[in-house]
Amino acid sequence: MEVILLERIEKLGQMGDVVNVKPGFARNFLLPQKKALRASKDNLAFFEVQRAQLEAVNLKRRDEAQAVADKMAGLAVLMVRQAGESGQLYGSVSGKDVADAVKAAGYTVERRQVNLDNPIKTLGSYAVRVSLHPEVSVIVTVNVARSQEEAERAAAAAAAQAAAESDAADEVEAETEVGEVADEPAQD
Repeated sequence: MEVILLERIEKLGQMGDVVNVKPGFARNFLLPQKKALRASKDNLAFFEVQRAQLEAVNLKRRDEAQAVADKMAGLAVLMVRQAGESGQLYGSVSGKDVADAVKAAGYTVERRQVNLDNPIKTLGSYAVRVSLHPEVSVIVTVNVARSQEEAERAAAAAAAQAAAESDAADEVEAETEVGEVADEPAQD
């Protein structure tokens, strides 16, 4: 079924594109959510008349999403889960769990906005993308640990490792500068 997109839809197209989708996807999602119109001459003419208004609404939504993304930048959420000795979780952390944790942090996020390719099944820290708008997304750090104390220890260890890597990079850079000065010929 051919439809005219009324907004940008990830992996489908931009606003105004005429795309061919499966009939069920159009009937059950795109049309009821007012994200598309059936492709016909009348609807295409209607879309062209409404294009400026739709673009203004889309721009407003994108700006609102960008403001929320700026506030959410660097957000880290803790998920306390039971796990075995090897770090395997008893169960998993899904997109719904991440959305609930972000909601608990004070942001409005739905499960479908959390882009998690596979459920998280081991302890550790993960970067999860949250799409606030088709054109705006933010990375949220999800720390999965057995307890609050373990999460704090892991965060401290990660910070220490990052500092050590930073110091090592500074030392290499300093050695490179010293080596460049030594290689220059002496001026008589």
